[in-house]
Amino acid sequence: MTDSRLTPATMGEPKMTAKRPNILFLMADQMAVQSLPFHGHPLVKTPHLSRLAAEGVVFDSAYCNSPLCAPSRFTLMAGQLPSRVGGYDNAADFPADTPTFAHYLRDEGYYTALSGKMHFCGPDQLHGFEERLTTDIYPADYGWFVDWENFESRPSYYHNMSSVTQAGPCVRSNQLDFDDEVAFRARRFLYDYARNGEQRPFCLTVSMTHPHDPYTIPQQYWDRYAHDDIDMPRVPYSRELLDPHSQRLRHVYQLDEDTLSDAQIRNARHAYYGAISYVDDQIGAVLEALRETGLEEDTIIVFSGDHGDMLGERGLWYKMSWFEGSARVPMIVHAPGRFAPARVSESVSTMDLLPTFAEIAHGGTPPEYAVPIDGRSLLPHLTGRGGHDEVIGEYLGEGAIAPLLMIRRGCYKFVCSAPDPDQLFDLEADPLELTNLAEDPAHQDLRKQFRDEAARRWDNDKLHGEVIASQRRRKLVSRALKQGKVTPWDHQPTFDASTQYMRNNVDLDDLERRSRFPAVPVVQP
Repeated sequence: MTDSRLTPATMGEPKMTAKRPNILFLMADQMAVQSLPFHGHPLVKTPHLSRLAAEGVVFDSAYCNSPLCAPSRFTLMAGQLPSRVGGYDNAADFPADTPTFAHYLRDEGYYTALSGKMHFCGPDQLHGFEERLTTDIYPADYGWFVDWENFESRPSYYHNMSSVTQAGPCVRSNQLDFDDEVAFRARRFLYDYARNGEQRPFCLTVSMTHPHDPYTIPQQYWDRYAHDDIDMPRVPYSRELLDPHSQRLRHVYQLDEDTLSDAQIRNARHAYYGAISYVDDQIGAVLEALRETGLEEDTIIVFSGDHGDMLGERGLWYKMSWFEGSARVPMIVHAPGRFAPARVSESVSTMDLLPTFAEIAHGGTPPEYAVPIDGRSLLPHLTGRGGHDEVIGEYLGEGAIAPLLMIRRGCYKFVCSAPDPDQLFDLEADPLELTNLAEDPAHQDLRKQFRDEAARRWDNDKLHGEVIASQRRRKLVSRALKQGKVTPWDHQPTFDASTQYMRNNVDLDDLERRSRFPAVPVVQP
C-alpha cells in the first residue's frame, strides 16, 4: 500500500491535521534539583519557574538516563537508552536514522524548531528539527572522545577545577553570549509564528547552557544573594564516602584534598545560584512573548534538564555519577487547562518525554513507533491515572572504566559496574545516600534480585566491547579529520537579509503592516 503522504503530488508539503496543542520545551543545562525552591531550597529565587510549578504537574523524582550532556540529550531526543543508539559520551555520533521526538512531531504536522544547545555530534545537526535558530555552544565533531583503554592519560578537554577555583562575578562570558542569543531567537520565533499566519502547531525547544559551569555570572545576579547566606554542601568530602567511581572522577577533574578552600566552594555555589536566577529571567522573557502573542492557552509548557550538579557534595562536582545531585533533574508540565496541578512522587525520566510528546501530537494515543522505545508516556501521571515508577540508566563516559548501570524503583536505587562493589540505597530512609546497603545481610535477597535483573537487561561484556570499539573508531576519525583541510560539522544558522526589515522588494506599507503585531484593523474611507 502506498502512503499518500509520500506521493509526488504531496511530497514536501506540510501534513495538515486537526489543531493540536503547541509544545514549548524549555531546558536548562546541569540544573540541580536540590537548588530549586519548588524542591525545597530556602534561598534560590526562581519566580517564573516557581509559577509554572505551582500551576503545573511537578515530577519530584525525575532522572536523566545518563548523567552527561550529550548521552542524556540523545536519550531524551530518541526515547531510547544510550546503548541502543550508541550515545556513549560527549563525542558519540548520533545516527541520522534515529527517530527523535522532532521527527515524530514533524510527521504529525508540527512545525519543529530548536533554539540553543542540544550537543548533537556528527554531520546531521537537525535530527528532525525543521529549523535550528542558533548554532550549538559545543563542538559537533568527535574531538572530545573518551579512551577507557588509556584511563591515566587525561585529555585536556576533560573538566578540571578551574570552574570552581575561578568562580565569581563577571561582565560577560561565553555562556552569556550564547544564552542571550538563545532567548532572543526563541522570542523572535514566537513573534514570527504569531504574525505570519502559520496554521501548523509548533514544537519549540529552547535549550540554555546555564547554570552549567564555569561558575560565573554578572554582578546583578551575584547580588541577588547575600554571600554569607550561601549554604555549604550537606555532605562534605570524606575519604570514607569515596567509592571507586568517585575516586576516578576526582582524578578526571584533577581534584585532590588540597585543591579547594571553603571560600572557593562558597563562591562556586553563589555563582551557580545566580546562574539559576539568570535562567529563570530568560525563561520569563520567553513566557512573556508566549503570553503577548496570545499563544499561552494553546501551549503545553514543559521544563526539564539534562542532568544535575553535585556542587561539592561528597567532594564531587559537575555530574558523571548516579548520586542524586548528579542524576536527578527538574521536570514540570504546565497546562492548567488540560492537566490539574499535582506533585508526582513516582520515579520517571527524561527518556519518557518522547512518547509523551508523540502521544500528545497523535491525539492522546501512541503512534506507530518506527523503532522500539525504552521510555514510557507520562500521560497517565499527568491525567491522574497512575503510571510507572522506574528509571533505567547507563553511564558510559569519562571517569568510568566499564559500563556503570543503574536501576531506580520504589524507594531503592541500585548501581553496579563490573570492576566496582555494588551500591544499594534506600532513598526514603537515606536521602543523602550515606549508607550503602549492598553488604547489609538484611538486604541480600533484594541485592540479588537487582543483580539478576541487571544481568538480564545487559550483556555487560558485549556492551563494554561495543563502547571500546566506538572509542577506537572515533579516536582515529577525529585525528584524521584534523589533517589537511578541515570541514566543520557545526550548525551554521542562516538568515536571509534580503527579506529582513526594510527592503525595496516589498512595499513599505505592506511590510510595516505584516510586521506589526497585533495587526491594526484597516479602516475603509
